[in-house]
Amino acid sequence: MIPGFLRRARERRRTIGTLHQRIGEAARRPDLYEVLGVPDTVEGRFEALSLHVILVLRRLGQLPPPADEVAQELIDSVFVQLDESLRELGVGDMGVSKRIKKLGASFYARAGAYGTALDAGDGRGLAAALARNVLAQEDATPAEGLAAYVRASADSLGTQDLDALLNQGPRFAAMPQEISP
Repeated sequence: MIPGFLRRARERRRTIGTLHQRIGEAARRPDLYEVLGVPDTVEGRFEALSLHVILVLRRLGQLPPPADEVAQELIDSVFVQLDESLRELGVGDMGVSKRIKKLGASFYARAGAYGTALDAGDGRGLAAALARNVLAQEDATPAEGLAAYVRASADSLGTQDLDALLNQGPRFAAMPQEISP
């Protein structure tokens, strides 16, 4: 699958679209909102989507080429969707580009913070970053369950190669209520 992946544009777009869709489905799991406290708002859904995209991008960054190209196409797909969503919400053309820049900056800042904490095995640091960014709280305690879910998801994704990610979809952790902090 991988060698031909980059040569067939239509198949590549469909594959990236399917990957993006599966990430979106994971980001909309009700337990993230009902059990782990992610706010069920436009901002909360952006945070949940960003978190899942960041986890997949982190895994893609650990894999050999063409995973880097898949990662870039996934980012492009996500930001095209965000652009379209802002337009559907009635944001004008001038406002969309400014908001996309702001969303991009916050996305990459979160990717850095979550990646650093995951790489260091810093559960408290991860919980603090998630509390601040996802839950909009200073106290990390409410984000401990979410941090456990993120760590378990990173571990689960770490077992998948590029073919598995693209063919089977990303394998995130078990339902959040089954994760212990």
